[in-house]
Amino acid sequence: MSATAQPVFRTATEADVPALVALIESAYRGESSRGGWTTEADLLKGRRTDPEGVLAVIRREGSRMVVVERGGEVTACCQLERREGHAYFGMFAVRPQRQGGGLGKQVLAEAERFARDEWRAGEMQMTVISARGDLIAWYERRGYRRTGHMTPFPYGDERVGVPQRDDLEFELLVKKLG
Repeated sequence: MSATAQPVFRTATEADVPALVALIESAYRGESSRGGWTTEADLLKGRRTDPEGVLAVIRREGSRMVVVERGGEVTACCQLERREGHAYFGMFAVRPQRQGGGLGKQVLAEAERFARDEWRAGEMQMTVISARGDLIAWYERRGYRRTGHMTPFPYGDERVGVPQRDDLEFELLVKKLG
């Protein structure tokens, strides 16, 4: 497989669910996630998502799960959700061994383009665990701003992981798309 092959962006289908779950898990949790820089392994144990969660995104009206392939391999993904006046960006994952090479920037730029041009969204929003300073800084370099608006982490809901700290919360980040 060529690392220089251009990424191909497409909308996920139900057949993509196993590959997407594996990709998301590998980018965020467990030992495999330590091969990249986006790991949450020190903050959360357990699952990041499950087949039902990914399938729900694929099936939900106003939602789009984007698959990014390079050389025939699923290497990245993200979720876009159309909301009132803005788009929501989530479930963003890049295969750990492909992180740091610019693919994430391309995925984010394509997600913003789609939200702006196809959905006419004026703003992109996302939530990031506030303890993820390196990741928040990466988004800030791409024009996102911290809002200071915090949402509690869903402690006790093991579908989103088992917290290893008692100070986790999500911060809302926003970027104007116009």
